[in-house]
Amino acid sequence: MIRGIHHPSITTGDIDRLLPFYRDHLGFAEVFAFGWESGTDMSDFAAGITGISNSTARSVLLKAGNAFLELFEYKQPRSSRNDDRALSQQGFAHVCFDSDDVIADHERLSAAGVSFVSAPVDVGPMRLCYCRDPDGNFIELQQITDPASALVLRTLQS
Repeated sequence: MIRGIHHPSITTGDIDRLLPFYRDHLGFAEVFAFGWESGTDMSDFAAGITGISNSTARSVLLKAGNAFLELFEYKQPRSSRNDDRALSQQGFAHVCFDSDDVIADHERLSAAGVSFVSAPVDVGPMRLCYCRDPDGNFIELQQITDPASALVLRTLQS
């Protein structure tokens, strides 16, 4: 049975530019990094599970709280980013991060130059706001303000 979401993965054109946003601004810790070159056994293995032949890639797995986030950069084949993708378009729309103080995070990230859609707003037992990472991906910052809410993020128990 599914126990929960382990990690979303974000593909970027420049992992060295995107990594500091998640590590330095959002507080994720690096767990490990790996990669492969086209024409290697690892590239062949990756093709078998991803369907992407002759790839060259780098990846970093990050952790914050009880969740992981993976950043991927494909040097080969290259792709382009889509800054105009709206939240209403089909596919993954955004990733939501649990915060203990959305207002403080909004102020800190705004001071670091992060652009927000709006200031934090209260909606029922939540306080939330949206911003974009350096690649234009939508990020939701959410704080559950009612500790009795069923939405409170709990640590997974084994």
